[in-house]
Amino acid sequence: MESHEEEVHLLSRVEILEPLTQEDLRGLLRRSLEKHLEAGETFFTPEDTSERLFILKKGRVRIFRQSDGRELTLAEIEPETIFGEMALTAQRLRGSYAQVIEPSILISMSREELEHIIEENPQVGNRLVHLLSERLGSYESRMEDLTLKEVPARLANLILLLCEEEGVMTRQDIKIPYHYTHERLGTMIGANREAVTRAFATLQDEGAVELRRRLIHVSDIEALRRVAGRPSPQDIPRDINP
Repeated sequence: MESHEEEVHLLSRVEILEPLTQEDLRGLLRRSLEKHLEAGETFFTPEDTSERLFILKKGRVRIFRQSDGRELTLAEIEPETIFGEMALTAQRLRGSYAQVIEPSILISMSREELEHIIEENPQVGNRLVHLLSERLGSYESRMEDLTLKEVPARLANLILLLCEEEGVMTRQDIKIPYHYTHERLGTMIGANREAVTRAFATLQDEGAVELRRRLIHVSDIEALRRVAGRPSPQDIPRDINP
């Protein structure tokens, strides 16, 4: 069980809360609710009208939508991440669910608590606006991929995103340290398991990825970029001052 000071240290690493003092964070912890949830539990649904912001203290959570009996994963949340911010705005993520992937501990705060924090420290509000902008851009990019790209390109783009977010550099390649089944990858790119298996085979044939001990290894990130339709950094034109 973590000490109170360890919990304060954890909150200090949450991006939008970094401007707060240690005393501010202690007060926030005293006024917040903590939930312990088991894998498979759904704790937020489209019918939920509560306006709360969540911080994942431990575990893993996914945000998803349902359509025609199929699920589309919008995001997977890792520890020390804040989420649920859309429920605090008029741009509510309609039709979204939040489900625990593995045993998790959540800290939640009310809209009133967040507004009080922002009044006392406007930098928190600035960071929240930046976070909203980033995540909206990410969701829009995902929706564009689903509409315009074939499954191999969508899978390649997702693996590139996983490399950026959680990839570990080894001597030979980039390893995704968390196990993703083909079915789970499918919910993240809007494809069934069989289509993901075929797409993964395509990426292997291109020499872009390998599957070792159930983990994805990126052997050739440039090949992965080509399949994803993303330009390499050196191919992006730079502004030239006249």
